[in-house]
Amino acid sequence: MSDHTPARPDRNGLALLVMAAAQLLMVMDGTIVTVGLPVIGADLRIPEGELDRVLTSYALAFGGLLLVGGRAGDLWGRRRLFRVGLVVFLLASLLGGAAGSGAVLITARVLQGVGAAIVAPAALSLLAETFPAGPRRNRALGVYGAMGGLGSVVGLLLGGALTEYLGWRWIMFVNIPIALLVLVGTVVLVPGTRRPGGLDLPGAVTATLALGSLVYAINRAGSHGVGDGTALVFGACAVALFSVFPFIQRGARNPILPPGVAADRGRLGANLVMLLMGAGQLATFYFLTLYMQTVQQFSPMTTGLAYLPFAIGVGIGSGVVGPALQARASTRTVLVVGTATAATAMAWFGLLAPDQNPLLVLLPAQLVGGIGLGTGFVAATIGGVRGIASQDSGIASGLVNTSQQIGGALGLAVLAGVAVATTAAQPPGTGLDEALTSGYTVGMLGAGAFYAVALLTAVLLLRPRSAERDTEPLERTAG
Repeated sequence: MSDHTPARPDRNGLALLVMAAAQLLMVMDGTIVTVGLPVIGADLRIPEGELDRVLTSYALAFGGLLLVGGRAGDLWGRRRLFRVGLVVFLLASLLGGAAGSGAVLITARVLQGVGAAIVAPAALSLLAETFPAGPRRNRALGVYGAMGGLGSVVGLLLGGALTEYLGWRWIMFVNIPIALLVLVGTVVLVPGTRRPGGLDLPGAVTATLALGSLVYAINRAGSHGVGDGTALVFGACAVALFSVFPFIQRGARNPILPPGVAADRGRLGANLVMLLMGAGQLATFYFLTLYMQTVQQFSPMTTGLAYLPFAIGVGIGSGVVGPALQARASTRTVLVVGTATAATAMAWFGLLAPDQNPLLVLLPAQLVGGIGLGTGFVAATIGGVRGIASQDSGIASGLVNTSQQIGGALGLAVLAGVAVATTAAQPPGTGLDEALTSGYTVGMLGAGAFYAVALLTAVLLLRPRSAERDTEPLERTAG
C-alpha cells in the first residue's frame, strides 16, 4: 500500500529545508544542555554526580527507540509520524523549560528523546523518497548529513549563549518556535510510501530493550567505571537481547529489521563508519569543552563562539568537498578522505597545551576536523540508504541514526575513562592544568584512532565505484 505522491520540483527545496531543520534540531538537543549543566545543577539542586543524567536520558530514549521509530514510519506513514514526533518533542521541551526539579527535567529529556527517535528516521526516509537517485539525491543527502555533524556544534554554541544571556531554561524553550515552524512546513512533504503488514512487537520490544540497555551500560560505565555492577548487568542484558534478536526476526511475518536491510555489506560498512565517527565526534566535543572552560577559563558564551571554526568546517565538508568528491568518486573514497582528514585534526589537537594561543591549535584544528567530519557524514549517510527499497527506507534511516547515537555514547564512555586515567598517572609536581590537558589530548588522540578504524572499515567493506553503479536501478525504483 502506498500513499506516496511525488513532490513538485519547486517544492523540493522547501521540503529539504524542513527535513534538514528537523534533523538539526534533534541532533542539537543532544549537546545543547552540555555547557549549561553547572548552572542547571545549581538551580535545580541536582547533585554533581547525577548531572550526567540530563545528557544521557535524551541519548537513552533517542538511541533506544530509533529502530522502532523508523519501522513505525514505514508502516503508518512517514509524514504522519514525523508530525507526531514533532508534537511530542515540542511538548517535552515546554515541560523541560518549566521544570521545577531535576526529576521533571530528566523526564522531559526522555520524552524529547522519544520524539527525536520518531522524527529523525522519518525525515531521512522522506528525503530519499522526495529526491530521485543520483546527483540530486546525493546533494540533498549531503545537506541532511551535514546536520548530523553540525547539530552538535550548534547545540554547544547556542547552549552557551542562551545560558549566559537568557538563562538555562531557554535551552529548552528555544526548541518550541523551531519545532512549530517545522511542523507548519510539513505541508510541503510527501506522505511517504507505506509497507503493508503489522508491527513486529516482539522484535520491537527486544530491539528497544537491547539498544536502551547498551546505551545505559555504556554511559554508566563512563561515569562509574567499567567494573560497576549495574553497568555490567545492563551490558550483559544488552548482549543477551542482541543474541536473541536474530532468532525473533527469522520467525516474524513482518520483521522489524528485514534481512535485505542489514545483509548488504556496503550498508553495514557505512553504518559501522557512522558509529565510529559518532564515537570520535562526541568525545572530541566533550574534551574541547572541558579544555576551554577548565583550563583556558572561557565563559560559556566564549566557549560556544570558539566552536565556530568547527561549524564552518562542517559546512565546507558537507556542502562543498563531500558533494564534489561524491560526484567523481565512490562513497568508499569519500569516506577515506573524510576520516583521514578528521584523524589528522585529532593529531593536531594532541599538541594542545595550557595557556596556548588558540590560533596555534584550538581553532585551526577545529576547521580541519569539521571539514573531515562534514565530508564523512555525507558519505556515510548516502552509503547507509543506498539501494534500499522504498518501503524499507524508514528502518534503514533508523539504522543510520542509531549508529551515530550508539557510537557517541560508546566513544564518550571509553575515551573519558582513558582521559581520567591519563590525568591521574601524571608524575608528582605536574600542575593541574598540565595534567588535565594531558588527559584531554590523549582522549582526542583516541578519537583519531576511531577515525583510523573507520577508514579501514570503509576500505574493507564498501564497494568501488563500478559496483555502486550496479545499484542505481534499485535506487531509482526506490525513489
